Amino acid sequence: MTGFPPFFRFEKLLPSHVVSVISLVVLALAVYARYPAALAGGWSTTYAVSAVIAQYLNVFVLVVQLFLKVPALKALAPTQKEAPFKLAQSLVLLAFIAGGWVAASSFEPSTAGVASP
Repeated sequence: MTGFPPFFRFEKLLPSHVVSVISLVVLALAVYARYPAALAGGWSTTYAVSAVIAQYLNVFVLVVQLFLKVPALKALAPTQKEAPFKLAQSLVLLAFIAGGWVAASSFEPSTAGVASP
């Protein structure tokens, strides 16, 4: 069985657990930037970057699972150390870097809490 203690039992800590914990920490940062910080100042960039990182981690795990479960992909990269797997993960990473750059640069600093003249 997999999961997080004390909710679920598991025999050993897997890479998927580590990625999940990292994702939860990054999402907590995004939630703080979005709600308590109200996207003020640099928090808008923090929100955009952390949201993109959290989504990237989800897609990273998706690609791993696809190469584990889909027979055609598993035949291309049975140990996930082959070129097709590395290429797929590299393309996903590049797409998220580009998307994150656009997301972070498109936010304008919030003027929440600033009195207008």
